[in-house]
Amino acid sequence: MRIMKKALFGIIVLLTALLTSCARNTDNVSVSSPDGAIELSLAVSKDGVPTYRVTRSGHCLIGSSQLGMRLSNTDLGSGFKLNEIHRDSVEQTWETVWGEERLIQDKHNALTARLRHDSGIMMDIEFRVFDDGFAFRYVFPEQGGDSLVITDELTEFNFACRADVWSIPWRTEYYEALWTRTPLNATDTACSPVTLELADGAYAFIHEAALTNYPAQNFVFNDSCVSTWLTPLQNGVKAYVATPFATPWRFMAIADDLSGLCASRIMLNLNEPCKISDTSWIKPMKFIGIWWGMHLGSMTWHMGPKHGATTDNMLRYLDFAAQNGIEAVLAEGWNVGWEDWKHFDFTTPYPDWDMERIVAHADSLGVKIVGHNETGGNAASYEAQLDSIYKYHQRNGIGVIKTGYVSPIITTVDGPQYNRSQAGVRHYRKVIETAAKYHICIDNHEPVMPTGLQRTWPNLMTQEGVRGQEWNAWAKDGGSPESHICTLPFTRLLAGPVDYTPGVFNFDNPVNPQTRVHSTIAAQLALFVIMYSPLQMACDLPENYMRHPDEFQFVRDVPCDWERSVLVDGSIGEYVCMARQKRGADDWYVGAVTADRRNIRIPLDFLDEQAAYSATVYRDADNADWLTNPCATGIEELTVSSADTLSFNLVKGGGCAVKFVKIK
Repeated sequence: MRIMKKALFGIIVLLTALLTSCARNTDNVSVSSPDGAIELSLAVSKDGVPTYRVTRSGHCLIGSSQLGMRLSNTDLGSGFKLNEIHRDSVEQTWETVWGEERLIQDKHNALTARLRHDSGIMMDIEFRVFDDGFAFRYVFPEQGGDSLVITDELTEFNFACRADVWSIPWRTEYYEALWTRTPLNATDTACSPVTLELADGAYAFIHEAALTNYPAQNFVFNDSCVSTWLTPLQNGVKAYVATPFATPWRFMAIADDLSGLCASRIMLNLNEPCKISDTSWIKPMKFIGIWWGMHLGSMTWHMGPKHGATTDNMLRYLDFAAQNGIEAVLAEGWNVGWEDWKHFDFTTPYPDWDMERIVAHADSLGVKIVGHNETGGNAASYEAQLDSIYKYHQRNGIGVIKTGYVSPIITTVDGPQYNRSQAGVRHYRKVIETAAKYHICIDNHEPVMPTGLQRTWPNLMTQEGVRGQEWNAWAKDGGSPESHICTLPFTRLLAGPVDYTPGVFNFDNPVNPQTRVHSTIAAQLALFVIMYSPLQMACDLPENYMRHPDEFQFVRDVPCDWERSVLVDGSIGEYVCMARQKRGADDWYVGAVTADRRNIRIPLDFLDEQAAYSATVYRDADNADWLTNPCATGIEELTVSSADTLSFNLVKGGGCAVKFVKIK
């Protein structure tokens, strides 16, 4: 009996602590979501420590969590007084230049708290609360004195409930890791973003938005508390800033299910509107490329007997693209410098690359060229040449450049630094803005994690920052497991478009026979719908596509710019089913992939209920197997309506893809 009383007393103490943590204090200021479900309250303690709390549907989500900064000469974690409060409400709809949706609603309530520190420093904290989450950032108004030297950010998310976390370790090179699931209280330091499944079954996504002149955030986990840790410069300082200055937004999207989480557009709404007045030159498109052969070992980047980017090879790729309605061709290894990956010249081709002839042939076919600029991590040298490089590409009609930074530490104008440090972030922003001057779009590889800047600079079209398809050509672990592509839509892709490079049709790998794509052809087709990118690469060799012309028809047809997007069903790491409507059209496309064998049911209630549709189905054949028979595909034509539900048996590592065309 004594043991039971002690246990009961412990439970009462725990419940009291949680209730106190989320209890409303009459001295607090608060702001709620438009629908009233989420309430965020700000308090400043008697010691001047700013904290915030969040409740959702009356239940505590985030307990008392610290806010603030630490400067080289001032601790901005305490010593504040609340001076002023400003409130605002926004309800507007804006149109994307390209995206998963054409129209996005921004509906939120805002609160700005102006705090005055004992040192005289003024710091605002801006809060925005949406129906599906909340965000805040620190703003330093213009004030006297030297620039601020930020040594730490004190932001916390103190969870009031248990959760599981999907994350990758903070120092993963280029973010190219497998996402793993761990309990909240057993998670290591991770890079942003992270996805959480809460104890009540809801889901959350924590990330940052509008990262421009500041280091990328990481997360330190300590029991139930998640703290922000900024990527440092090599001298240990996190950021040098001059007022006025605003940090990136810290935000959390929250939803009852994964469909709601995938539908959240908080990150885009937190970025500034488009700064490019004429965006007519920014065109979503599919492309093929001289690329996959280098990863398979059948071609080389440098000139030699197996050189990939030769004039003859590029002309062949251009012809194939034109014959199959593919808008562009990428060539890697056309410029000198690949012998040591250090001394790249971005305007001098190898002798076996005739730029003038290639450009003329591309123009005659109406096919674009995607340029490639690999820096080997020498960002400073690249930055110094940006204008001359982009003038050269513009003169040759090259309107898209894939950039690369293959080096664990990049050389910036501030010396060797992490690519996600303030110095690296500044470099990437410089590239985007300079490219816009020359009407050039960017596909950034080895990037900093996307934070929604494509709203402001839509010429930043896609980025890597993922363990992509190339790992399936040479990874020592045998290639990404089947669960990987079922995890990315709920983790990395919530941060923005990804250049995953889907579309493998040949699964033989003679150079690395122990490594392969853990997928069927039907699943590879589905990835063109699931892995969103406005620049979407079909990665395999033309000859492999020509061996499967019926399956390749889906690649020809599928767009990469959407009117609407709907997660039909899914479970993190297990399966995904996504439906998307072609922008400006009635056509819909569905992609579904699974880690393990399963029957998947696809209700078609996203279709127009007043119409019938012709559905072309590409699915795993009954005898398909990702290891022994990945090319076995069943193709069939159906007539369906919104009242129908499709049902398919998918194999392990398998999938299906469906094109719906409205019957007039």
